[in-house]
Amino acid sequence: MLLALQGAVSQGILWGIMALGVLITYKLLDIPDLTVDGSFALGGCVCATLVVSGTDPWLALIGALLAGAAAGAVTGILHAVLEIPAILAGILTMIGLWSINLRVMGKSNTPLLRCATIFTRIQQVSGLSATAVAALVGIVLAVALIVALYWFFGTEIGSALRATGANEDMVRALGVNTRITKIIGLMLANGLVGLSGGLISQSQRYADIGMGTGAIVIGLAAIVIGEVLGRLGPGGLRAFGSRLIAAVAGSVAYFLVRAVVLQLGMNANDMKLLSAAIVVIALSVPVMVEKMQLKRRYRRACRLRGGER
Repeated sequence: MLLALQGAVSQGILWGIMALGVLITYKLLDIPDLTVDGSFALGGCVCATLVVSGTDPWLALIGALLAGAAAGAVTGILHAVLEIPAILAGILTMIGLWSINLRVMGKSNTPLLRCATIFTRIQQVSGLSATAVAALVGIVLAVALIVALYWFFGTEIGSALRATGANEDMVRALGVNTRITKIIGLMLANGLVGLSGGLISQSQRYADIGMGTGAIVIGLAAIVIGEVLGRLGPGGLRAFGSRLIAAVAGSVAYFLVRAVVLQLGMNANDMKLLSAAIVVIALSVPVMVEKMQLKRRYRRACRLRGGER
């Protein structure tokens, strides 16, 4: 059980980078981007292909990031320029990426068992276990990315990007080209998703054409769980930085729950169903709680009015 939980933490941090990308589109841009499943696999396929060809594994991660950003640019152009609805644009890109991923690898999967990865290199130098190295790399990269994103969204273009999701008409009235901000946001988000895919492929030492299936559900589950955990904290989720941290924390919590459930004997084939159920519960519970609170306030107000009469 302990080893399973340690592995869940390391995987949760690496997948948390993908959750940061989903946070940008889902929460900041207010765009339901379904490109994630394809761009995650694209990042993994590109990274694995580069590593097998002899490219330095760190450079391969950059290649995965750029590949994911390119996928996001395609979705952005389809949506912002060609005015295709966001959901349909993401679906079209995701479908097209299936064939592109096969072209990139030339087959359905690429093993990395005989290739050096960033994890094996650090493991050889430090002597740490594979799980500890994965957690260490994930923490360092996650912290660096959170700091970078916090800085970026405090800049003029980052603020314009956030404002585009909050009130697009107002931002356009101020002279900001919202088409550009949407494309930049989708590129940034899917770049992070592709980077996460590259990290996962190096961590598990293989890339598969279907490795991105259900990634968007995992990302949404991580965000929702992170929001619930964040609200339980003393400061809530008022600061933007806390929302970034909560996304990664939610990813870790999701994989911990997943590991515990598997250890209790749940069939691994039911994990997608569990992921969907977690998202449904996490999204519906706050709505139900709010409705109950409104009913209580209404009844209280009615009682007060009745007492006055």
